[in-house]
Amino acid sequence: MNLHNTLEKHVKDAVKSLFQAELKSVEFQATRKEFAGDITVVVFPMLRIVKGNPAVIGERIGQYLQEHVDLVKGFNVVKGFLNIEIDDSYYINFFKNICQIENYGFAEAKDNKAIMVEYSSPNTNKPLHLGHVRNVLLGYSVSEILKASGKNVYKTQIINDRGIHICKSMLAWQRFGNNETPESTGLKGDKLVGNYYVEFDKAYKKEVNDLVANGASEEDAKKNAPILLEAQEMLRQWESGDENVVALWHKMNGWVYKGFEATYQNIGVDFDKYYYESQTYLLGKEFVDEGLKTGVFEKDPDGSVWCDLTDEGLDRKIVLRSDGTAVYMTQDIGTAIQRIKDYPDVGGMVYTVGNEQDYHFKVLFLILKKLGFEWAKNLYHLSYGMVDLPSGKMKSREGTVVDADDLIKEMAETAEEISKELGKLEDYSETEKKELYKTIGLGALKYYILKVDPKKRILFDPKESIDFQGNTGPFIQYTYARIQSILRKSEHLIGENSTADNIDLHEKERQLIKQLELFPEVIQNAAEQHSPALIANYTYDLVKDFNSFYQNVSILGAENKNEQSFRVALSKSVGQTIKNAFSVLGIDVPERM
Repeated sequence: MNLHNTLEKHVKDAVKSLFQAELKSVEFQATRKEFAGDITVVVFPMLRIVKGNPAVIGERIGQYLQEHVDLVKGFNVVKGFLNIEIDDSYYINFFKNICQIENYGFAEAKDNKAIMVEYSSPNTNKPLHLGHVRNVLLGYSVSEILKASGKNVYKTQIINDRGIHICKSMLAWQRFGNNETPESTGLKGDKLVGNYYVEFDKAYKKEVNDLVANGASEEDAKKNAPILLEAQEMLRQWESGDENVVALWHKMNGWVYKGFEATYQNIGVDFDKYYYESQTYLLGKEFVDEGLKTGVFEKDPDGSVWCDLTDEGLDRKIVLRSDGTAVYMTQDIGTAIQRIKDYPDVGGMVYTVGNEQDYHFKVLFLILKKLGFEWAKNLYHLSYGMVDLPSGKMKSREGTVVDADDLIKEMAETAEEISKELGKLEDYSETEKKELYKTIGLGALKYYILKVDPKKRILFDPKESIDFQGNTGPFIQYTYARIQSILRKSEHLIGENSTADNIDLHEKERQLIKQLELFPEVIQNAAEQHSPALIANYTYDLVKDFNSFYQNVSILGAENKNEQSFRVALSKSVGQTIKNAFSVLGIDVPERM
């Protein structure tokens, strides 16, 4: 039970005893720095139940707490705010209980319904780019946060491996590729295939310009460019199972999958299950018949099937075309249902998809609820904003995207450049340096993206993200490494039992312990809100508090061994909490920097 829960019980007891009233909840906030106190009770919400002057009510509750509750050592009231001072014994006892727990902050997995988190879900016509990076980092981190909060989690993605965009790359490779392969070119397979997607667009634009020059309207030219018609024919052949087209599709997609795996491994994310659009695009059609029978769907005179959502403030949504073919919505309905069949213990899903699909997911979730699936109430769209660069917006077909592999490489190179300027790595081997540069570079990238609320758009600046000062990944990694240096110098004190009962806490020690106490609650809140930003910014606050402690309190130069042992143990706990927090963000921490 944390301080909030403990105090809430005592405040409720006080109100019941003093005013014969029952409080449902108590509102707390951090005490403002200009007032004495560790935690503040906001009295104003109580006025609905307890009538009177808020300052007087606060005074009476404060007196009750000081008289009846050992952990309350003092209080003051400012208008309707009751500032409570907590006895050091509370913080010392709390610290004793957590200081040896390696997985501090993480809840034990409960035997409850699992959650499936979908992220990445790329197209097989191009390599992963900066936009995918935000998606992947968010999805992976939310998965790890949900696990840390005590949930069972499955990580998945659906790979978009069919459609006209795939055929464009295939056709361009047939036309211009001269049978080159990843092996013959030395290129990763996803990059090779992506190059041909760009080549298709170049050829298409040239044909459109030629048609316009010969008198065609631009609209007709765009529809009738020979290379586009050929790609459309290739898609029809794929759908009818043409042996040669399917063989080419298998070959080129195989190249892409190997490329994707290398990128995922490089960025440090993984999956438990893969779904492929080529295997799911027909799913969902059987549920259209069910929906027609139950009145969830309606058929128009032309034979198309719709779901009327106008009563819910949305539009009518088509789920089956008049020719009987499915749309994306139908496929998504079927895929969701298939996942529950594959994993019966799943009771909810998180879809990590950009905010341009907000409406799509509102409709999808509503249709699944109307179809009567109980788990549909536990579906969540982890919507996120775009990532921009100082140079402007990215465009795949024009080849102006920022490739994920190139970005990771650039981050490591930037980390190397800045580290060399700081000149702190003289005793490192070249291998150790390279490993550290990658750890710093990836940490900078991940932290910069994850510290921002997912819904907000990001302007990503690689150089700014690798600053060793301020709210950055490297700043936090550096503090962790500093703590490890302290621990190496004080190995003889680690594990010793400090009689902390005899210690008068310095205000900086008390602040650190208060911050440590918040960590389990932050994990739970981040899981509930699907927001890695809460973890990132908590960690930054913890690190700021540690650095203030480090600058104001002598650790190894403490007056006696008892104080030394306590401060070393406190430093160790802070380091472990930084490591735990960064682990759910997918960020490594270096032992030395």
